[in-house]
Amino acid sequence: QVQLVESGGDSVQAGGSLRLSCAASGFAYSTYSMAWFRQAPGKEREAVAGVDSADRRRYADSVKGRFTISQDNAKHSLYLQIDSLKPEDTAMYYCAAEPRVLSVFSWLSKDSYRYWGQGTQVTVSS
Repeated sequence: QVQLVESGGDSVQAGGSLRLSCAASGFAYSTYSMAWFRQAPGKEREAVAGVDSADRRRYADSVKGRFTISQDNAKHSLYLQIDSLKPEDTAMYYCAAEPRVLSVFSWLSKDSYRYWGQGTQVTVSS
């Protein structure tokens, strides 16, 4: 059974940094895609960063230069480093996984991912 557990969310001041973690268990595939999504109250869930089994990394235009996705296969973990936090980054952040490599277009869609974590809250105050 696949389980994704996020951690690292917090309440921080604008300009600060956070590192989110996603611990994956039961997800042992040679080809895969993983991503971070976020959802603010009243808004759609949106992709912010993705990585695949070839370590190709993709970012939403809105976060390029501030967000960095990484993975540690030995620890079965996915990370999201967020720098220069802005109030508009306030959202619940979710880890998602899919046991196939997604295209440059499909990685953005929440419907492309089979497995989801419960989320970790990031709140940024000005």
